[in-house]
Amino acid sequence: MLECAVRWAAPVDEPDMRALLDERERDRYDRFMRAEDKARFVTGRFLARTVLAEAVGLAPESIRFTTDCPHCGGTHGKPRLPGSGLDFSLSHSGDRVVLVLAEGAEVGVDVERESDRDIDRLAEMVLTAAERADLAAMDDRRRGFHAYWSRKEALLKATGHGLAAPMTSIHVSSPDAPAEVIAWEGDAAVSPVRLADLTPGPGYAASAAILTGRPLRITETSFG
Repeated sequence: MLECAVRWAAPVDEPDMRALLDERERDRYDRFMRAEDKARFVTGRFLARTVLAEAVGLAPESIRFTTDCPHCGGTHGKPRLPGSGLDFSLSHSGDRVVLVLAEGAEVGVDVERESDRDIDRLAEMVLTAAERADLAAMDDRRRGFHAYWSRKEALLKATGHGLAAPMTSIHVSSPDAPAEVIAWEGDAAVSPVRLADLTPGPGYAASAAILTGRPLRITETSFG
């Protein structure tokens, strides 16, 4: 059984949280124009440092991340804790910030606030033909689309590809069925993988992806 910890937080921006940012993170924080974007960013990094510090027995201020991309060597990859078997992933949307943490497996997480985006146009870019057919039959198509989106983005965050790999190459189960990968084509495909839908609350969709074949035990808690 693989333990997977999920921590939820509301975005806030406090001086003690900003004090933990390193120089590169401070520069990124300063480039955000909107207060809500600053709050989501600093909350994510504070959440990661605090949870990881507790897990590895270090002070939060001593935690430093690398962001090397495993595919191209650039510095735009997801944050990692060097020298540790722990992997984590962060996501935020609206007033939700979420962290997923596991040891011994790559993880990815995504949370999406449901919105009145052009679902039909985006579905052509994101979903397979079978998924589009399932979505068309759903009563709540907005909920269904965002569930599909969060599952696929969590998976591509776990592999490190992000949106550089096509979502249309991934076929996942219907939003009304337990989350799983039905098929995956292309160079980015990995196996085995576990998907799990999370519980972000009404108006949101969220999923975690873990690159493992082991059964999962997921624990969701609020932070703070």
